[in-house]
Amino acid sequence: MHIRRALRPNSSRGPRPRTSLRAVRAGGTLLAAAALLVSACTPGTTQRRTEPAAVAALAALPRATPPALSSYYGQKPSWRDCGVAGFECATVKAPLDYDRPAAGDVRLAVARKKASGPGKRLGSLLLNPGGPGGSAIAYLQHYAGVGYPEEVRASYDLVAMDPRGVSRSDSVQCLDDRDMDTYTQTDFTPDDRKETDALVAAYRKFAEGCGAHAARLLRHVSTVEAARDMDILRAVLGDGKLNYVGASYGTFLGATYAGLFPQRVGRLVLDGAMDPSLSARRMNLDQAAGFDGAFQSFAKDCVRQSDCTLGGPGATPKQVGDQLATFFRKLDAHPIPAGDAGGRSLGESLGTIGVIAAMYDQAAWPQLRAALTSAMKHNDGAALLALADSYYERDSSGHYTNLMYANAAVNCLDLPAPFADPEQVEEALPAFEKASPVFGRGLAWNTLNCAYWPVKPTGQSHRIEARGAAPIVVVGTTRDPATPYRWAQGLSRQLASARLLTFDGDGHTAYRRGSGCIDSAINTYLLQGTPPANGKRCS
Repeated sequence: MHIRRALRPNSSRGPRPRTSLRAVRAGGTLLAAAALLVSACTPGTTQRRTEPAAVAALAALPRATPPALSSYYGQKPSWRDCGVAGFECATVKAPLDYDRPAAGDVRLAVARKKASGPGKRLGSLLLNPGGPGGSAIAYLQHYAGVGYPEEVRASYDLVAMDPRGVSRSDSVQCLDDRDMDTYTQTDFTPDDRKETDALVAAYRKFAEGCGAHAARLLRHVSTVEAARDMDILRAVLGDGKLNYVGASYGTFLGATYAGLFPQRVGRLVLDGAMDPSLSARRMNLDQAAGFDGAFQSFAKDCVRQSDCTLGGPGATPKQVGDQLATFFRKLDAHPIPAGDAGGRSLGESLGTIGVIAAMYDQAAWPQLRAALTSAMKHNDGAALLALADSYYERDSSGHYTNLMYANAAVNCLDLPAPFADPEQVEEALPAFEKASPVFGRGLAWNTLNCAYWPVKPTGQSHRIEARGAAPIVVVGTTRDPATPYRWAQGLSRQLASARLLTFDGDGHTAYRRGSGCIDSAINTYLLQGTPPANGKRCS
């Protein structure tokens, strides 16, 4: 499952942390290198959807802090300058293994921007942009710390903690940059046994690299453990309850916190919500359909534009999809030059990821049209490669962040692998291709990576009820490709105190993406504690 991070709005709707597509696709967050994405339920599939009633609910932890954890809860962080004006940083410790606190610690990087005032201070507001694997600190420093509404920044200390395994905290590492380049270019739509074996070998090498470089940590990067770390941070910050905005995968993290510590829930916003009751296979199949829906919207818009290389006025989404599929087949047979200093060309895998990256936000559609024009008409893959690089968080020097390593590590620990071997993927291909004729085949094969993971999963699908929690705002976007709207509906039915807030629109997540109705409802909740009416819809 690959949800990836939440979108950063473009400058017309709020500042971005970057101008690249890295800022356009999201937290969170779960896509290609680890295993690829997920979307809405597809009719006619053989996989039965797991309904919430079919799985057990996450049990709350005892209210009292265990004595073995008292030293962690009593920490006094030493705040220091971050090197970024207006922000402070600190390091907090948590037990590597909550079942054996004496076995060692994990170091967690924290940053904050103190409330600017004037007026009443409301404590801390913890932020997570998704992934799993997205850096919350980078999100805070490059976007939220300047891009959140002024009144929210005035009332809250905005706080970010990179979860265990991620970025500036003790992090998972798997491959060097050169090997990661090779990995991202591996053909993930194999046409024969030789190509299938090559894909399996790439997954094995990736997994073995993670096991070799992060052996101890790899067993302890689950969402449950990250949620428990958040409760330590809450206490360290001096807050009686946790106020939180989580996007994409960050909604799963926030909901998990609510399930474990319902009495400590303050004001929680879960934007681009996930449904924890679903299996990994169901989620990946759902997401395939979701990205197909996003492509349908893109295709309808594309043919109305003068620079649409995929078809002119009157062309149907299917015809646009057929044109794109033909282009992918050409890239598979003959990669095109991309002007890359490292010698990479644009093949089918990187080309597909470049297109998928732009599906997270319609603000990226003009960039995608231009990239496709360059590639299809001028045999220049540089722009499409740049979109793929932004998705993988590869910079101009060829260095990758640990986003994709953490993404795989968390996903493969949280849920059993959707497929055990290539034969099971092949059996599922018709369902995935029906869900997404353009992307389905690649998305199906990308779910195979967890089959070779060096650590057995510790999690299972479960419901989260969080009985006794204060009202929790669950936000869903009707045409969200990465976290389908039905997931928000599913989570809102599970959480006992949920208020479902709907954005009728395109793209991934809703807050700060141009809807005054959505922003007003969430800001009112954060600042006054008044949640929107359950079922409120905005456009």
